[in-house]
Amino acid sequence: MRVPLGGVGWDALSLVEAADDRPVIERRAVLRDGFYETQARTMIERVPRSAGIAQSWAVSPYRGCAHACRGCGARAGHRRLGLDAGRDFDTRIVVKPNAVTRLRAELARWGGEALAVGVSGDCYQQAEATYRLMPGIVEALGEAAVPFTVYTKSPLVLRDAAVLARAGAQVAVSIAFVDERIRRGVEPGAVGAQARLELVSALVEAGVSCRVLMAPVLPLLSDGADQLAATVRRIAATGAGVVEPVVLRLPPGTRQWYLAWLGEAHPHLVERYEELYDGAGLPAADYEERITGQIGQLCRVYGMRSGPPEPPERQPRFPQLALV
Repeated sequence: MRVPLGGVGWDALSLVEAADDRPVIERRAVLRDGFYETQARTMIERVPRSAGIAQSWAVSPYRGCAHACRGCGARAGHRRLGLDAGRDFDTRIVVKPNAVTRLRAELARWGGEALAVGVSGDCYQQAEATYRLMPGIVEALGEAAVPFTVYTKSPLVLRDAAVLARAGAQVAVSIAFVDERIRRGVEPGAVGAQARLELVSALVEAGVSCRVLMAPVLPLLSDGADQLAATVRRIAATGAGVVEPVVLRLPPGTRQWYLAWLGEAHPHLVERYEELYDGAGLPAADYEERITGQIGQLCRVYGMRSGPPEPPERQPRFPQLALV
């Protein structure tokens, strides 16, 4: 029997929608071929100070990264999506299909400050082979005459060598060490150092401005004098002119994931890491200065410059309007 209007009955339609306890990204995105597609509200985002790179603003068409680098500083971003900063970051990749359209709209109002590309996830990871967002992003940045650096570990970037050269892009290829045993432990989804060294040579030969991001240098694992020397020596042989060293950062999210791995692989080092890093995940200043100083000295020996490059002097094609 139906309850009269105003009564309560089991067959009455609920006025309150049942709670949806799925992760935020699953409620807002479309899952297609294993990727979460979501429409970006903004493309140009602030770079966390803990990132250790030269740029203050970044463009990232993907969130999460199949390279699964344990020390990746972008891991905490997945928590805001209702996912974890560990395995989910490695396997549940978020794609912004409207990245090019949204970026062009924002560049029309951008003041010309240098941008990093690929901070929240490698912009040339496997998802890029499917979505091909980077050619449009590079062309948009080039047309706006905004200086930018593409950060990557992937040989897929060679696909876009011509468009990168035309746009005046800088490409920073990450090669922190050349020990393959370390790479398998901390960068299990990325190609090995040899492939990245060959990538640098190929980019230089293709006329793309290229430098090596020697990051992250891992305390007590890849920071030995012989290890640093071997890495710089092999980088020099690629034809790269600039090495930008960055010591491992362990911001929230990254810290827990990295130290969990360290506790399994090198338990005797956990206490020393706890002493070396502050609450924000930054290494002790004297340690960082010593390591970057050693790398700088090695670079001088091999005829390279060490440190972040000076951004090119370029006026934006779409200057920011003055709010008068």
